[in-house]
Amino acid sequence: MSFSGFIVQLLNGLAGASSLFLVAAGLSLIFGVTRIVNFAHGSFFMVGIYIAYTLVEKLGGGLGFWPALLLAAVATGIIGALIEMVLLRRIYKAPELFQLLATFALVLVIKDLVLYLWGPDELLGPRAPGLAGSVEILGRQFPSYDLFLIVVGPMVLGLLWLLLTRTRWGTLVRAATQDREMVSALGVNQAWLFTAVFALGAMLAGLGGALQLPREPATLEMDLHTIGSAFVVVVVGGMGSIPGAYAAALLISEIKAICIWLGVVEIFGYSISFSKLTLVADFLVMAIVLVWRPWGLFGRPQAPSRYVGMQEEPLRKGSRAYLAAAAVLGLVLATMPLFTVNSPYTTVLMIDLLIAALFAASLHFIMGPAGMHSFGHAAYFGLGAYGAALLVRSSGLPMEAALVLAPLVAALGAFVYGWFAVRLSGVYLAMLTLAFAQITWAITYQWDSFTGGSNGLTGVWPSEWLSDKRMYYWLTLALVAGAVLWLRRVLFSPFGYALRAGRDSVLRADAIGIDVKRMQWTAFVIAGAAAGLAGSLYAFSKGSISPESLSVGKSVDGLVMVLLGGIQTLAGPVVGAVTFTWLHDTVARNTDYWRAMLGAIILLLVLLFPQGIAGSAKLLFDRLRRKAPPAKIEEVKA
Repeated sequence: MSFSGFIVQLLNGLAGASSLFLVAAGLSLIFGVTRIVNFAHGSFFMVGIYIAYTLVEKLGGGLGFWPALLLAAVATGIIGALIEMVLLRRIYKAPELFQLLATFALVLVIKDLVLYLWGPDELLGPRAPGLAGSVEILGRQFPSYDLFLIVVGPMVLGLLWLLLTRTRWGTLVRAATQDREMVSALGVNQAWLFTAVFALGAMLAGLGGALQLPREPATLEMDLHTIGSAFVVVVVGGMGSIPGAYAAALLISEIKAICIWLGVVEIFGYSISFSKLTLVADFLVMAIVLVWRPWGLFGRPQAPSRYVGMQEEPLRKGSRAYLAAAAVLGLVLATMPLFTVNSPYTTVLMIDLLIAALFAASLHFIMGPAGMHSFGHAAYFGLGAYGAALLVRSSGLPMEAALVLAPLVAALGAFVYGWFAVRLSGVYLAMLTLAFAQITWAITYQWDSFTGGSNGLTGVWPSEWLSDKRMYYWLTLALVAGAVLWLRRVLFSPFGYALRAGRDSVLRADAIGIDVKRMQWTAFVIAGAAAGLAGSLYAFSKGSISPESLSVGKSVDGLVMVLLGGIQTLAGPVVGAVTFTWLHDTVARNTDYWRAMLGAIILLLVLLFPQGIAGSAKLLFDRLRRKAPPAKIEEVKA
């Protein structure tokens, strides 16, 4: 560790901050005006670098290099505008979370489109003409191109400030950020304003990607990696604050740079690898900032809303027809292994469907009735899975005992994380849960001696009497059915009614003596225990477990399941889990471009069923019931 190395690492952090700021600024603009949590924003970054690679090849690596980068940014902005006009404009009136589902589907479609056009190989662009060399700083060589990037960030920040504060369009954008309905009432063409903002945000992301061409190869993993970092920057800086995004990008990039400079340090006889902290440094920063300042560094605290959410019909116990249908379904599921003796894969797939249904139902428990959006629910699934595996391997407990104790491990994690999470709301709460999940993933990924590190744990098999997959299927069916019915029973208890009261109006619930935060905290623990049971069943069904069970992708899968089925119905998460898991399995086995196919199907379902599959089916049934003659209604009731 030398002073010159420290200075060079700080400069590296400045260069990285500029690129990160470009993506985060576009994301902040889009969310501030359209209120869309745009999961596809990282895809625009990826598209920008791929288009830049092609344009540099066509125009030449000399004088054509710099125009190629600008044209790539403009092309990405045009693509963003087309996506907004063709798709997103049709779903602005849908619930916000379903807009998130649509942008997630776009991620899948865009990834396979890039795979089709550019192939799976990494593509490294040429060095920037005129900036291909390096300069000497304190006896060390530093790339000239990185110095250029250090200047780009503040330049773009200044131009955006001028655009937003010195132009009529910027005034409209700032007004729409504060009150979209009032802007529309004043006669502003809201549709074209949204399109322009979305195009500008996509162009900034594309420019950020294009500028990375001389620094790193273009890969298909850039989208999800970038969107995670961009979300962190936007939340840490404060939603809708462009200066906040730059300050947060600077803070996070410099902390990562310092961690790399520190390397491995001996502290009280223990070796601590600070360089490994770069995997999770941004999420650690976000967790600390949100716990200390829930609205971000440059954000503004929100006053408690007096708005009572959209009226929902109270939950009712199932009718006789509903109970009869559930009984028939249970009978079919119980007897299915008897008819699939010659198809063992079907039994394995059914186990996966049941586990997915429980995982989705546990997430729905806090998202629907409790109104708390979680982007990190995989933490509890993974804690349950690793808890079961470690109890069997390290403690020598039988599988049956592990199935009882593993959900308690997950519940303990939810108990700790939930205490912090329930103090936030909206996107901030969702991002804090994501931070906790990523911290848990990083610990699991790097603790080789305990969790097996990146290799995970193997040899986690069920007891002998469950060696037959059919027997394990029946055990899974019994436990999943019992857990789902238990979650349903809780929602029909006084606790469940109090939970929904806090969701619909915090002020009214508080006025009648309901401790809303404690109710939400308890709901976190209950949901965590259910997710932990799903994780432990998953570990024994596969015989192994890896850090993937704690990854962002697993949390996103759960989110998609809940939204696809419908968040306002109790059957929604089960329907969504079965639909998504079955589609994923079927499409992946029948085409190389399964992501695009799956994404297109999800987009179609979002457009056709904006309330989710089960939610839309319920609306249709209620509509037909209202139109039916009174006599027929009586017959249905009977």
